Amino acid sequence: MNKRLRFASAGGLLALVAGLALQPQVGQAREAQAILKETCQGCHLPEGDNALSRISHQRKTPEGWLMSIARMQTMHQLQISDEDRRTLVKYLADTQGLAPSETEGVRYALERRLNTVEQFDDQTQQMCGRCHSGARVALQRRPAQEWERLVNFHLGQWPSLEYQALSRDRDWFDLARKEMVPLLASRYPLDNPAWREWQKTMPKAQALAGDWSFSGHLPGKGELAGVMSVKAQPNDQFAVSIDGHYADGSPFKGQGSAVLYSGYEWRASVTVDGVAMRQVFAVKKGEMKGRMFDKVHDERGLDFVAARQDQPRLLAVQPGYLKAGSEAQISLIGSGLSGKPDFGPGVEVLQVLEQTPQRIKVRVKVAGNATLGVQPVSVGKLNGGELAVYRDIAEVKVVPAFSVARIGDGGGSTPKVQGRFDAEAWGKSADGKPYRIGLFPATWSVAPFDEQAREDEDVKFAGTMQADSGVFTPGDAGPNPARKMSTNNAGNLKVIAAVNDGGKAHTGEGQMIVTVQRWNNPPIP
Repeated sequence: MNKRLRFASAGGLLALVAGLALQPQVGQAREAQAILKETCQGCHLPEGDNALSRISHQRKTPEGWLMSIARMQTMHQLQISDEDRRTLVKYLADTQGLAPSETEGVRYALERRLNTVEQFDDQTQQMCGRCHSGARVALQRRPAQEWERLVNFHLGQWPSLEYQALSRDRDWFDLARKEMVPLLASRYPLDNPAWREWQKTMPKAQALAGDWSFSGHLPGKGELAGVMSVKAQPNDQFAVSIDGHYADGSPFKGQGSAVLYSGYEWRASVTVDGVAMRQVFAVKKGEMKGRMFDKVHDERGLDFVAARQDQPRLLAVQPGYLKAGSEAQISLIGSGLSGKPDFGPGVEVLQVLEQTPQRIKVRVKVAGNATLGVQPVSVGKLNGGELAVYRDIAEVKVVPAFSVARIGDGGGSTPKVQGRFDAEAWGKSADGKPYRIGLFPATWSVAPFDEQAREDEDVKFAGTMQADSGVFTPGDAGPNPARKMSTNNAGNLKVIAAVNDGGKAHTGEGQMIVTVQRWNNPPIP
């Protein structure tokens, strides 16, 4: 094991191998079965039919298998090359992965949507979600015996677990064995027809080669669209080229490489406009959907959806709202777009400004008495788009409503984690029902969340908000002599979005906790 790995912290090692393992393979690695036999069989006993104890009784995502191997390195001094680790992650994810249906509802963890407020039952939140996300549990499959071994591992590896805050109020070990093990074995079993069926119908990776039209939204910057070209290479790998633009005309261009796991889990490393980014997408039925984010600052990310150009699909309406009685330009983004666009009753197409299979740009007029609400949009025979027609904004919501930013830098190696926000406008239909209008430009500010924050002058010390973008940059890490008792630059802030719509002012509020550094940053939080 080289010095870089030997002396890395657990959190640092996981972050390091995450960057390595999701890169395409370089050179020829040994076959996975040979690696398992020569590298893993020293501890994991053979069970016949190429099965090994523990390993063969689990199913996980690529990130899950990566974390398991990294744990063997940090806790059991496993020596394995980067190339062999990549081979194992690929093999295990393909043969013992999760079906698409098994990751639904918890993909936010894989996509690094770290401000997601999880929705699990109280017992799972209290027994598992106090130390890590509930999604980490939900993204693996085991039989009851393996879930029990995982409980034993927790207490063996962290013997003070039962005495930590929020755990010492119960007999954690007894509850974990007697109640959580049966619950998890029933909810997340190793044997699932969904995985068996997916293995039978799993599409070939080469089918993904071609040009993909995409649409996206980056908080603080806005909407974007373009084409991603995908060229197949050996071993389910791809060369990727991106050519796109934001709505303001600025470029979104880059190149990189990708690997497909489990027949649908797309992982890519691309450099876009000089920024190293990752793509975490699910590929299903001719559509890629997920998130792209900065490799170092995963909070800086954008939603992404793409369709292959030979599979017609309407992906997005940009912008997705119109004011009654107004005229505006609207772009339809997709693949195979042809025919006349239809924006629903009360919306007239005045002029087609641009029409290609990937984009249709039109100028439209909305009747002053148009029906308020969300109505379907179509292009020829293609459906799937939506357009919100509104007259007045009833409410502005800050998205995310609750978020966490983190101090950093200040001479240390841990970077700051920004807060990044959107202003979401909502309207009311004629019958008084609320409906989402869309994301609006806003003027941003912060204020003390409560009296304690006001007394501690959190606004002064916790960081700065960019008024035009909704991007909050926390203060430096470490003690601050200017604060009472030289405490750090943490804070509790109210995030305020002010939207001006035709001279009418609307505000929305959210909460942001500015807290300490993120020391442990595993691939699955």
